[in-house]
Amino acid sequence: MDPNFQRSVVLLTQYHEEGTIGFILNHHTQYRLKDLIPEMDQADFPVYAGGPVATDTIHFIHRCYDKLNDGEEIAKGIYWGGNFETLKILIDTHQVAHSDIKFFIGYSGWGQQQLQNELEENTWIVSGKYDLDLIFSDNEEEVWREVIVNLGPKYAHVSRFPQNPNLN
Repeated sequence: MDPNFQRSVVLLTQYHEEGTIGFILNHHTQYRLKDLIPEMDQADFPVYAGGPVATDTIHFIHRCYDKLNDGEEIAKGIYWGGNFETLKILIDTHQVAHSDIKFFIGYSGWGQQQLQNELEENTWIVSGKYDLDLIFSDNEEEVWREVIVNLGPKYAHVSRFPQNPNLN
């Protein structure tokens, strides 16, 4: 019911006993990276609302380890963070495509046992499957819809629900 997570697809980047961190993949902000970091005037990359925690921070996930040579692998082919100075050079020289990286303001975070409790209450639908192209897609409605459909027939019909079922 939290509006921060309405029709959200969250990629978990860290899941530990102490807590969990993730990023909402499909909630655009009105910002471009160049708006937040003025010296990066060539950085016309969309910025997503990663979550309601630490909204004064910028984070990124990418699939261009071969160019950046840095980042923590969180799943096969998906990396979190890396050397930002190197990334700035790659962006300035147009060596990183929009489909290779996603930037976020803030993150989604859960304290010790909080996410586990929410899972036990069936607050979340969880999947271990992922599609790299979908994760790095900039079509937020498509991301949510495809993830729901890929969960199988038990959930696929939900993808056709209006955002507010009361208006149906």
